[in-house]
Amino acid sequence: MILLGLSLLFSIALCVHVVRTGQQMYWLMIILLFQPLGGLVYLIAIVAPEFLGGAKAQKARQAARQVLDPQREYREAGQAVDDTPTVANRARLAAAASGLGKHAEAERLYAEALQGMYADDPQLLLGRANALIELDRAAEALPLLEGLSAQSPAARTPNVALAMGRAYHALGRPSEADTALRWAAAHLPGFEGMARYAVFLAQTGRKDEAREALAEIDKRLAKTHSHFRKEARGWRDLAATAVG
Repeated sequence: MILLGLSLLFSIALCVHVVRTGQQMYWLMIILLFQPLGGLVYLIAIVAPEFLGGAKAQKARQAARQVLDPQREYREAGQAVDDTPTVANRARLAAAASGLGKHAEAERLYAEALQGMYADDPQLLLGRANALIELDRAAEALPLLEGLSAQSPAARTPNVALAMGRAYHALGRPSEADTALRWAAAHLPGFEGMARYAVFLAQTGRKDEAREALAEIDKRLAKTHSHFRKEARGWRDLAATAVG
């Protein structure tokens, strides 16, 4: 009963904030119908940015919007392309499509954007290569990545190494895959690099090393802030499934 009372008071306080600060009225429904989750989303999306400011505020809003409407960025990016089909808008839509698992659409959009003065754009090349890998077309992705890596030392980023490692693995080149994936796992922020390296180790029969990699993921996951834990657990589950 005490928890229910506190939840109700929390929701009422947030509803007062909605009215006094002139927020959209649909927040009232979200807060009251989905207690306490709706209130927490409002807290992250609207209240917290008032104190965080700057880039942190933008990230908080984006995270909350993603929870409420995962397709929103895809729709808005699609509208932007319809209104103004620039390379930047196509790249934005491609990234949104990729995030929703629409890899064929993402690959097409990246390919369309890689024209003229943007034919060697690193972000577009990496985006298309990743989409090709997801479509089991690693043989097409690898030349893009090798060309990108040869552009300059600055182009040899952990994300490029991760994609190259995945392509090498898919093409049956385990030695080169190991070098690239191990480096990416050590340098890439977050959990994707470590998870994909653990998957590689498990799939190439190096189960003991894969279990050690999974244990390291679990160790870091325990120290991860709750805001990032959901995504981190997704990568952890990917690794755990491969390790078995």
